[in-house]
Amino acid sequence: MHQYLAVTANGLENLLVDELKELGISDPKPVQAGVRFKADLEQIYRACLWSRTASRFVRVLAEFQCQDDMDLYLAATAVRWSSHFAQTKSFIVDFNGTNQEIRNSQYGAMKVKDAIVDSFTKQNLERPTINKDQPDLRVHVRLHRDKAILGIDMVGQGLNQRGYRSEAGRAPLRETLAAAIVMRSGWDKQSPLVDPMCGSGTLLIEAVMWAANVAPGHARNNWSLENLCDFDYELWAEVKSEAKVQGRRGITKFSQPIVGYDLDKRVIETAKNNARRAGIADLIDFQVSDATKIVATSSDKTGTLVSNPPYGERLGTEPGLIALYSEFGAQLKAQFGGWNASIFSSSDELLSCLRMRADKQYKVNNGALNCLQKNYSISLNKTNPNDGEQQVVAPDFANRLKKNLGKIGKWAKREQLDCYRIYDADLPDYNVAIDIYNDHLVIQEYAAPKTIEPHVAKRRLTDVIRAAVQVTGVEANNVVLKVRQKQKGTNQYQKLAQKQQEMHVNEYGVKLKVNLFDYLDTGLFLDHKLTRRMLGQMAQGKDFLNLFAYTGSATVHAAAGGAKSTTTVDMSKTYLDWAQQNLAINGFKNKAHTFVQADCLQWLEKSQSNYDLIFIDPPTFSNSKRMQQTFDVQRDHIELMTNLKRLLKPGGTIVFSNNKRHFKMDVDALEQLQLQAENISDKMLPLDFTRNKHIHNCWLITHGEQGDSTL
Repeated sequence: MHQYLAVTANGLENLLVDELKELGISDPKPVQAGVRFKADLEQIYRACLWSRTASRFVRVLAEFQCQDDMDLYLAATAVRWSSHFAQTKSFIVDFNGTNQEIRNSQYGAMKVKDAIVDSFTKQNLERPTINKDQPDLRVHVRLHRDKAILGIDMVGQGLNQRGYRSEAGRAPLRETLAAAIVMRSGWDKQSPLVDPMCGSGTLLIEAVMWAANVAPGHARNNWSLENLCDFDYELWAEVKSEAKVQGRRGITKFSQPIVGYDLDKRVIETAKNNARRAGIADLIDFQVSDATKIVATSSDKTGTLVSNPPYGERLGTEPGLIALYSEFGAQLKAQFGGWNASIFSSSDELLSCLRMRADKQYKVNNGALNCLQKNYSISLNKTNPNDGEQQVVAPDFANRLKKNLGKIGKWAKREQLDCYRIYDADLPDYNVAIDIYNDHLVIQEYAAPKTIEPHVAKRRLTDVIRAAVQVTGVEANNVVLKVRQKQKGTNQYQKLAQKQQEMHVNEYGVKLKVNLFDYLDTGLFLDHKLTRRMLGQMAQGKDFLNLFAYTGSATVHAAAGGAKSTTTVDMSKTYLDWAQQNLAINGFKNKAHTFVQADCLQWLEKSQSNYDLIFIDPPTFSNSKRMQQTFDVQRDHIELMTNLKRLLKPGGTIVFSNNKRHFKMDVDALEQLQLQAENISDKMLPLDFTRNKHIHNCWLITHGEQGDSTL
């Protein structure tokens, strides 16, 4: 009898205990990410071949206090290694853990390797070789604080490497974890089993091997235990032969319907190849189909659905996942009444989208991810099988969104607008802004107050996305989610992604390029649409200047309105290039349109040109490193007007806009400059922004004779 440590994932310890008991192991005891037990050779051989949830079995040779590298070396030297393997065998040391003195696992592995080699040389034996790629044996060390376990791995490559999976789908489950999920799913091995999103088929392959009594290690060719001095060839051959016989019998008798679906035809082919290598290709029916559209045929008995849907590591990066889980849950309730379902995911928020109450749940680690497995009993709904599809999410929010969409959508169609806002934090519990861009939605989540628990904010955001997809009919993959916080300087231009998915939108007869994915802002400030239209109406035959121009959308309107010339100034080359593209897609490419990359404030002080119409929409505050001075629109607007007046032709007009709340124009100072100001903020507020009257303010400032304006 030897002491052994069976290694498994956090959360599977008790499942492994039950499994070892069924294999004849007496009194196994769970420990962190493992199980301790005693076994003779026959018992450990069976455990290695038959365990579905252990990743490896380690024969424990020493347990000791380990405060530093000397303790480690002495304990490893004290083991008589030559009694466990011959000097002709190669080995490698797997070292897990650190403490205050041994802070590097590679250093710990080196000290143990040195001790093993020295143990052989001190007996006048040849030094065994180190082989990192394909060693005959693996020495296993676990160090936690000042306690260490030292032993020999009985299996070699992890037991999750069954030998049937040469390729897998994206983010595949380990075979050991897949087996655990099936074993915990509640499936009785006798009824139908369906995986609606089967990927490379691992869950179903493990399920069939379990139900058909096929040993999970039957296809493995290499075992470290065969290289130990006490290896019993005849006993090992007997255990393997017995397993083969049982597997053949189980496969012959197996008759339960097992079906796997996936949208990706290539992944389905991979699953079929994996099942073939596992020797059970004829027992699983793999089909190409959408998980949100599958049905249980009338000939099916009730059974179990088990699935590991995609979940991503960050909720919000893929709003499509929220819609997927929502539609999947509705389909289960509509078509699989009386069945059981077991769903594995790292996101409780996504699981909540199923809108089903779990009977049981289990926590387990999938690598570094903390995951949940939830088991559900799908109730029979004989009165209306489609109730699940009709369920309204966040009804207060959904009703408000539907009302806004009806009113604003009709207005936008009349105004020839492809992009507009349909919701702007109307209800306090749903603190988002939602904009439509053609067939896309941009949902901007305002940072939740500190008084709101993070899990509550996540759940509300999930509901917002689900309801927005339901109400608008926009495809979930066309939903873009962003988090908007208070910005300083030019942070609104920060880079978010590299998707480079661009589209053109119509606004009062002009086309403008937008990018919904790559930046916090899209390239178009929707609240300024009436201001841009007014500029186009005022620009006929005039020299037009656009300062702090961003992507030049105001310049496009001025050019379309018949401006004699336009000058567009911005500090960013990226946005000046964008502005030129905006003009080009509207057919304006001639020399009448000038683009200047410069600090607008410095350019203003030096410019000697004159203009009939000037549009300026400066930041509220800026301390950009590329600017030589800070700028505060409240503090500095008169100095700004002083410089602008010098560039303004007699009878010209300045359209001055900014988004500082409670901005106060210094009218007295303007009078001293012989400038007149008219506040037109209310007139420049479009219907889709009437709830947010302080989003920006707008002024007409004239010099000399009254300038023309068309409002």
